[in-house]
Amino acid sequence: MSLAVSTEQRPLRRDAARNLKHLLDAAAELFVEQGLAVSMADIAARAGVGVGTLYRRFPNRDALIAFILDEMLREMVDLGNVALAEPDGGLETFLRGAGELQARDRGCIPRLWQGGASPERRAELRAVIRRLLDQAQAAGTIRPEITYTDISMLLWSLQYTISMTAGIAPTAWLRQLDVLLAGISATPRPITHEPITQQQATAAIDRLHLR
Repeated sequence: MSLAVSTEQRPLRRDAARNLKHLLDAAAELFVEQGLAVSMADIAARAGVGVGTLYRRFPNRDALIAFILDEMLREMVDLGNVALAEPDGGLETFLRGAGELQARDRGCIPRLWQGGASPERRAELRAVIRRLLDQAQAAGTIRPEITYTDISMLLWSLQYTISMTAGIAPTAWLRQLDVLLAGISATPRPITHEPITQQQATAAIDRLHLR
């Protein structure tokens, strides 16, 4: 996991910042391996710190998950702000980057769009997505009837695709994004990534039924 640790209050001491990064990396790995019900003790052990160190920073697992999600949304906001400088509006760049972030930290994404992060961070992300959509439509790259909620649902669908196909076809979401971008683009565009096989699709569905 490569989360950039954000400290919007006073900066952490070097050792505290190092421990926090170890904890976040360990949590991200274990959430992928074992799901969100993994114990705090296991996270501390994987990070190589005492469980008391973990509880001093996060009073419970939900607080830890919320922090990771907040950091992910912060990265999406930063990505969106950079993409705004692109002449075509930057929406496609943002969507690809947002997909990469979800694929990277896929252990937490089942809660990503379910209120896990702070309302302030969510408001920031909504604002930057609206600006990206407005600019892309002004540049003529995105169909004029596409709305903010269409983009939200596009992001939700990527999360679901990533969750279903991880470990079976980890790049399947790129094909899904190609298809979705073709649907919202103002001009015809190619679909370049290979589709998943029927065997992979069946395996993903079978695994979903086993959960």
